[in-house]
Order: sequence, then C-alpha cells, then structure tokens
Amino acid sequence: MTGAGNSESQPGPLRVSTWWGRILVGRNPAVTLIRLVVLVVVASVLFKGVLIPVRVTGKSMEPTYRDGRVNFINRLAYRRSEPRRGDVVGLQTENSRLLVLKRIVGLPGERVSIRYGRIYIDGKALAEDYTDGQPIPPTLGERKLGAVEYFVIGDNRDLSAYGVVERRHILGKVLF
Repeated sequence: MTGAGNSESQPGPLRVSTWWGRILVGRNPAVTLIRLVVLVVVASVLFKGVLIPVRVTGKSMEPTYRDGRVNFINRLAYRRSEPRRGDVVGLQTENSRLLVLKRIVGLPGERVSIRYGRIYIDGKALAEDYTDGQPIPPTLGERKLGAVEYFVIGDNRDLSAYGVVERRHILGKVLF
C-alpha cells in the first residue's frame, strides 16, 4: 500500500525499548548524544579557560583551607576589578608550574612591614580574623609596594612563606 497516510514505511527516530537501555541513554539516543557533546564542550571550556581546579597541598593556608581539599580558582574574577585586601588568590611564578594559594594583605602603593609578629600597612596594624592567632617572625622591614605589586602571605603564620608578587602572577581568586 503506497498512500500518504502510511506511516510504517517512513523511518522514525531510533528509540530504546529495553529498561536498561532507557536508564543508560534515555528514550532517544540521538538527543542523549547531543547532550553529552554539549556537556563535554562546556566542561572543557569552563575548566580550561574559566575555572582552575586546585588541590590544597600543605598547611600554609590553615585554618581557612585544609590539606587535601579541592578548590577552584576563578580566572575571570579580576577582569573588571583589581584584587582586594583579604582575597585568597592563586599564584604562579615564572620559573615554576607550581600553583600556590596565598592571601593578599598589601596593595599597590602601600608600605608593608612586619614588626613584633604583626603586619603593618602604612604604619597601622592589620586586623586579621582569618589567621590562627600565631605571630609571624619579625623579619620584614618596611617595604613600599610598586604600582603592580601585592604583598601575599598564607594564613598559617607558623610556616607560611610570604612576599611580594606582581599582578601578572595572580591567576585568579579562589572561589570557596
């Protein structure tokens, strides 16, 4: 029979009829494949260009970030604004592929010093509620930061490294 109303001769979309097939790929495998491709593309763009996953290794950011915890660095956080005091950022130096997390305490143009175990910004003690209360050794005389320099330090003052970094080494802001 060859009529316009014969729907048996025209192929329809491929459908999965078994219960396990519906669980794995849904009712329509073509739609599931499209969803999978879109998901892979979005995840690739997101994790290559926007978010950098980073696992905390070490105790320099305790108590804020624990050893072994996974966080994400938002690379777009500073597109429209500059880093601020208190931001935890991901840093990468020129000579290393190592990514480190540190807190910004000194901003461009400020005078930073460490005296009696406390950080001073332009001569005033910095109030820090994110540390574990441990003082840091008084080893830094006053240093005036340049136009693109930030002073960073970890939250665990017993063993954290600290110093001046240029803006170009700041990859982004830690999300969590």
